[in-house]
Amino acid sequence: MQKLLKPANFICTVVISVTALLLSYSTYAGDIEITPYVGQIFSSDLVNPLDSTDLTVDDASHYGLAIAWQDSPNGQGQILISTASHDFISSSDRQQHSFDVSYAHFSGVAQFRQQNYVTTVSLGLGGAYFETDQKDEFYPSLTIAFGTRYELSKNFAIVTEIRGYASYIEDDNQLFCAGGGNACHALLEESMWLEGSISVGFAFKF
Repeated sequence: MQKLLKPANFICTVVISVTALLLSYSTYAGDIEITPYVGQIFSSDLVNPLDSTDLTVDDASHYGLAIAWQDSPNGQGQILISTASHDFISSSDRQQHSFDVSYAHFSGVAQFRQQNYVTTVSLGLGGAYFETDQKDEFYPSLTIAFGTRYELSKNFAIVTEIRGYASYIEDDNQLFCAGGGNACHALLEESMWLEGSISVGFAFKF
């Protein structure tokens, strides 16, 4: 039951934060924009605890939702939520194991407009939530992205994006370890977890 409650608590916290921010900015912000997107995400390798060699993590599909508001003629505030599920081969039992990584970030987005074509640069601060068979943890995270959007109308645009994530991991991480670290399938590499994604989405403005 506790394992099921942790992801639910994370999602509830994100939803409450999004609602509070949108309400606080509603007086000043206009043109709320919703952007669902999909793409491919590429991650750091894990470490084999037996001999410190790399354990390859597969590239995965990821899904996300961005909620943004026009804060100025050339800038947006944005709440970004995304999730992906990765697989790797354990160093201890040689079986395939999975883990999920969910991100939630508050970002500022700069827009460089050329008629209906817009180039975007965004920088955000938030967190990464890791879910494994052994343990769930939340770590602070940064994100940076470069994107484009082609506005087909005032209320609809096609969005593409290249995004990087950097999450600070505790040095003594036990995410893939059972029994107090006595049996580890893998370890996170050093103190930083890095991921990069390529995405496409459709933006709807209200």
